[in-house]
Amino acid sequence: MLIALSLLLAAPLAQAWNAAGHRLTAAIAWQQLSPRTQAVIAEALSQHPDHLRWRDRARSDEAGALFAEAATWPDDIRNDPRFYDEQREPATPPLPGLSDTARHKRWHYVDLGADGKPRKGELDKQIERLSRVLRSTAQIEQISYALPWLIHLVGDIHQPLHVGRHDDEGGTELEIENPFNKRLPFTSLHVYWDDLPGPPWLRGKRLDNNAARLLDTYPAPAQGTVAQWRDESHRLLAAAYPPATGSLLPIVSEEFHQQARAIAQRRLVEAGYRLGRLLESIFAQRVSRGTS
Repeated sequence: MLIALSLLLAAPLAQAWNAAGHRLTAAIAWQQLSPRTQAVIAEALSQHPDHLRWRDRARSDEAGALFAEAATWPDDIRNDPRFYDEQREPATPPLPGLSDTARHKRWHYVDLGADGKPRKGELDKQIERLSRVLRSTAQIEQISYALPWLIHLVGDIHQPLHVGRHDDEGGTELEIENPFNKRLPFTSLHVYWDDLPGPPWLRGKRLDNNAARLLDTYPAPAQGTVAQWRDESHRLLAAAYPPATGSLLPIVSEEFHQQARAIAQRRLVEAGYRLGRLLESIFAQRVSRGTS
């Protein structure tokens, strides 16, 4: 047990889908956008102060690749000294081109009580708010800030543990044994789910191939509402916890692992379709009004 605890403490903090998951969702969403909307979004993201960092990481100037890198930005700033935890740290100096430098960790999740009502976190509310901002503002600084957040959070709300149980902090307090990860055989349930999409360095042709495979495997979902996306994830919690027990901890069995991977892949596809449609509705409206 001491070994398990030490490995758990050494594990990274739970974030959301890992970088591969967010890039896959973004890659699928990008394919749902019209060329005109893609151009407007690419221009807005080019005004973001971290645009050059995204280009360096992607090793590409291609608009879809930079859109995928933007999807990871709200997780990237968790360890960036330019940003601060508003719950416990003083504000950092303003950054040119950004309307806010808080890390907003509460935006990434919403924990529900046994009655199904939100108890902690702002994930669903922030998706709604950021959508309204993008529909209404003409300030490029607000657009380029809100866009990466919205891209990211639509992915988050489709991860079951990000609409998790309040009593175990969305699975972050539950230790499990995972024999399918030799590097991290003991971890939290939340981290296990975050890492299901694949290695965090997934980019380029391999990213495109994986996105194409997922699109061929899973059908397009109904669009629904943000509340429905939240409730879908919450209902999946019944299948998100491994039922088998190892020597000391709940253990990921072969059957559970295959089921979890299938759920994760389907949710990535659903998030990608829905994000693409949402952005198309927002930016097609902006283009029709003559606003870039």
